[in-house]
Amino acid sequence: MSAKSKGISAERELIHRFWQTNTWTACRVAGSGSMKYPSPDILAQSESRQLAIECKACKDDNQYFDAEEIEQLKQFATIAGCEAWVAVRFSREDWRFLPLEKIPTTKTNYVVSRVFAREQGLQFDSLAQTKHL
Repeated sequence: MSAKSKGISAERELIHRFWQTNTWTACRVAGSGSMKYPSPDILAQSESRQLAIECKACKDDNQYFDAEEIEQLKQFATIAGCEAWVAVRFSREDWRFLPLEKIPTTKTNYVVSRVFAREQGLQFDSLAQTKHL
């Protein structure tokens, strides 16, 4: 399975999780990251919240995000009036969600480690049950 296929599969898995709550809708934004307009991987919405989510599934202990990727997510969320989140799933672990302001930076990237995600990231149920952050 190609890296692109794995990413799409991970995004779809997360979309199903939102729909299974019966209080959230979610959809995948096809072509996110490959067009000139900023767009997240997933848009999710409940009665009281709208989320723009950049998703990554990885097998390493660190997941890096390009500064441009995060900047586009911020720009989209600002224009759309929604919350910007990063969702990371490390191998054999569940999804963790981090607001952009919590993500550590290096000189050129943003990085989320497996340990940081466990300690600082919200689990899916916590994110989905919160009224507004």
